[in-house]
Amino acid sequence: MSSNPTVVLGVSRSGTTLLKAMLDAHSQLAIPSESYFLPQLWDRHGERPERDAFVEDLGRLERLRDWGVDPEQVRARLPVTPTFAQAVQSIYLLYAESWNKQRFGDKTPLYMQHLDVLDRAFPGARYVHIVRDGRDAAVSLLAMTRKPRFNLSRPRGIGDFAVAWQREVRGAQAFGRNHPYHELRYEALVEQPESHLREVCAFLELEYEPGMLEYHRREDPSLYADHPRLAEPPVRDTRSWRREMRPTDAALFEAIAGDLLAELGYDRAHPRPGRRGRVLAERAAYSTRLALWSKALPLVRKSPLWRARQVYIRRGT
Repeated sequence: MSSNPTVVLGVSRSGTTLLKAMLDAHSQLAIPSESYFLPQLWDRHGERPERDAFVEDLGRLERLRDWGVDPEQVRARLPVTPTFAQAVQSIYLLYAESWNKQRFGDKTPLYMQHLDVLDRAFPGARYVHIVRDGRDAAVSLLAMTRKPRFNLSRPRGIGDFAVAWQREVRGAQAFGRNHPYHELRYEALVEQPESHLREVCAFLELEYEPGMLEYHRREDPSLYADHPRLAEPPVRDTRSWRREMRPTDAALFEAIAGDLLAELGYDRAHPRPGRRGRVLAERAAYSTRLALWSKALPLVRKSPLWRARQVYIRRGT
């Protein structure tokens, strides 16, 4: 059995949480809630973190408290100057051990914009990329009730989402050409979950377990305000862009990302959309905003503002 980390890739609202729940139900594999902190730690510490400074930063991450990982236990496992991969993986190993599991993974859609950091954190990882019709994913995103934190890289409308979806799916596919990579469709997973989970398990060098399809019996739906169906067995998605997306929005999405939809085997309602000027404007606007955000964040993370923004975790002795 392989001990390599498992990383679930996928654009937001593409079924990553469902796949994570199924994989986490395996007796050997632990995948915690979305981490978010890897790019922050990379920007602050780089390839060779200093152990005590790294652990001090871990003490300010609320997510570690949620996971039940004690930064002092991380310190005890690390040499004075670990590699970034050693430092990060010690966190995940402690989490996996708390569930009596031997392997760990990550599922954080934000990292579709930080594939280079994943590569540094998890060398040798196996990547499972779940892809969903981008129009359905867009409808799902816009229907979310939870308001995310301020993030300039987050799409704000149909045009934004189409640009981001195309960019991130193609980016993951290119990344996969040089890494252990398995791609599956969300629609296929919910229609034939056992057969596709067996394929994923074979790729991950895990033995398939029927209990993986019982994930809904162990998930707490109150923790997933925008994923109520995690409390149910996998069923064919009832949400459909054909019913819920305005024709003008569908035409805009396809004008931007229709070529990728077709490559992935999804039907198009507008095979010859126009709007070239609008397409160029949407791509330019999102790309500019993403570039500015990507340049500003490392500067903020390296400044005292980062520490001031974090919640310091005080643990009882």
